[in-house]
Amino acid sequence: MRGPGDVPNREVLLATSADRPETGVDEALLPDALAELGLRADWAVWDESRPWAEADLVVLRTTWDYTNRRDEFLKWCESVPALANPASVVRWNTDKRYLGELISAGVPVTPTEVVEPGEPGGAAESVDWPDREFVVKPSVGAGSRGAVRFLPEQRAEAVRHLRGLHEEGVAALVQPYQPAVDREGETAVVFFGGVYSHGFVKGPLLDPADDSGELGLAKGPFATEPAPELRRVAEDVLDATSALLGIPRRELLYARVDLVRGEDGAPMLLELELTEPRLGFSLADRAAPLRFASAVRSELAHRAE
Repeated sequence: MRGPGDVPNREVLLATSADRPETGVDEALLPDALAELGLRADWAVWDESRPWAEADLVVLRTTWDYTNRRDEFLKWCESVPALANPASVVRWNTDKRYLGELISAGVPVTPTEVVEPGEPGGAAESVDWPDREFVVKPSVGAGSRGAVRFLPEQRAEAVRHLRGLHEEGVAALVQPYQPAVDREGETAVVFFGGVYSHGFVKGPLLDPADDSGELGLAKGPFATEPAPELRRVAEDVLDATSALLGIPRRELLYARVDLVRGEDGAPMLLELELTEPRLGFSLADRAAPLRFASAVRSELAHRAE
């Protein structure tokens, strides 16, 4: 068994997709940050043949093409002995049904209704449609792909979109749209190894339902120091997730908690990103990539015990 002194020169593979998005500013910072702590790092495409088991750690980073091949991706994750975040976390987090579990755990989450394919009575009859602007999105999907904003009077269009998602075999989520996103954006709170690192704001991602072309006042992305009440909810989200998954927080190498304020100003979880989120390194202080690298080294030392 290796000891802590063997951590330097260990091999870390950063998993990406075939279109190699690691050339972006955020991701390009990682190999050098890891090298500063004595770790050898290289990018590797997740669905290419490679001796993945020989790597000391495989870190999921920009595997953004998995959404249409989730079963294949999960099978690959489960075949990698040293994966961060772990395959069990990836399986749970890549289906947004997890939001319902967090609601049941008492976490403040934007109201979410899950509509399964084949709901009795059909999609239109089974949904408790919001009486304000709302969003219909797939339960499996990255970023804003497949997510559409609708006005209350656009229910027929929403039903067609929902049925289209069902025809693809995925469940749909129906959520009231939170207007604060247009004014303030979403606040992303980033953790490494369960410890807070930094925050940044993302501007609105969805086009307005009224075709006005106006996305409100929020711009982004830009760095921010999240307000204490946002930090507290983000910490609560990680604690609840740790309890639900039966793992200590430190086993989450990275986590991005996306929060928005409701109509009463209280923070709510919009999404929890534990699989392949953008981590905003180019927006944060210069030490943020090193904090990530330190969390990677800590994970390697833990595995060597």
